[in-house]
Parts: sequence; C-alpha cells; structure tokens
Amino acid sequence: MNTADQRRAPRKAVDGGITAFDTVAEQPFGNLCNLSSSGLLLIGGRAPRSEGIYQVRLPLPDASGNIEVGLQEQWHEPAASRGQYWAGYRIIAISHAHGELLERWLRRH
Repeated sequence: MNTADQRRAPRKAVDGGITAFDTVAEQPFGNLCNLSSSGLLLIGGRAPRSEGIYQVRLPLPDASGNIEVGLQEQWHEPAASRGQYWAGYRIIAISHAHGELLERWLRRH
C-alpha cells in the first residue's frame, strides 16, 4: 500500500519536541512527526492496535493551547530504532474550534 496515495491533505513536517498524549490511557502516545488537517504520523514506543481508535491531545506550539482529536490507526511498522514504531493515523473526530486552531497552525507552519 502506498500511504502517500491515501492522504487527503498535504502534511507539514514538525520540528520535533511535540508529544501526543493519550487522554483515555492518561499517558504519552508518541512523538509527532508530521501533521495535516486529516491525519498525522507518530513515532512511539509501542505498536498501536490495527485500526484502533484513540483520543489524543496535541500541544501545538503557538496554537493558543492544545487540540484534541479522535484518531484511527491506518498503518504501522517497526522503526529502525529497536522498540520504536512508525504509525499513520486518520483524524476521525475534531471539534469545530479545535479544527480552526489546527487550520491556523498549519497555515503558519
């Protein structure tokens, strides 16, 4: 599967240092690598469930606060670093207000 062909919107690379937080499990979920209005890429310390649904908080710098999104896992694979996994997610739920914050952040970065 060519994941680039599955994307709905162009993704913006993230400079690092942004840790997504699983709001249900109340623990770090992974480090944000890239982001778009419809999905994101994380690298984390455990493989997500195939097609798993997650509620995640993203502390985006300069976004006037955190945004919360509902995600569904689309794919994952082991990273080159032992015990790390790349995972692509589709945004399946976001409030109108957080969607606007995300769009403004994407335009600025």
